[in-house]
Amino acid sequence: MIGQALGFLLDTVVTLFIFAALLRFLMQGIRSAYAHPFSRFVIAVTDFAVRPLRRVIPGLRGHDLASLVAAWLAATLLIGGLAFLGVRPLPGAAPAIVLAVMLLAATHLLRLALYLIMGLVFAQAILSWVSPGSPAMFVLDGLTRPFLRPIQRRLPLLGGVDLSPLVVFVLCQLLLMLLVTALERIAFGMLIA
Repeated sequence: MIGQALGFLLDTVVTLFIFAALLRFLMQGIRSAYAHPFSRFVIAVTDFAVRPLRRVIPGLRGHDLASLVAAWLAATLLIGGLAFLGVRPLPGAAPAIVLAVMLLAATHLLRLALYLIMGLVFAQAILSWVSPGSPAMFVLDGLTRPFLRPIQRRLPLLGGVDLSPLVVFVLCQLLLMLLVTALERIAFGMLIA
């Protein structure tokens, strides 16, 4: 019972950190306005892990790889912590477990990144209808632009309605069903073999 409660707490806190680190990675890539309170919050939440990693991991073409590595390390610690608490045990031998946990962490990171994209697109679509002049719209538009614009260029408005958010949702769901599931099968296959 206590292990389940600790596992829930660990999962919640670490997943929120992973979302923040992924947001930081995305915001750095799009050159989001750092003066915005939301941007400052994301930076404040992730700075303790990202700053030390930046000494070792340089950026690449404007992308903050240290944020991405911090998110992956957090996912690795989460999977290991949940296995240690017995919430999600991992069967197998020690060398296979290490590689499997690393792959499971990457898979978990990919899953959370897809959920983050879907959440941002959903929030941007709703806010564009309800309050298009909102200050949050500037940040959401910047965060969703890399995912929506390529589709908007190819898909015309249908009756004045932009269907690109729906296409992004469908593509993310397909990636979750096909790619993420396949990677999980590979990782769990490494544990059983």
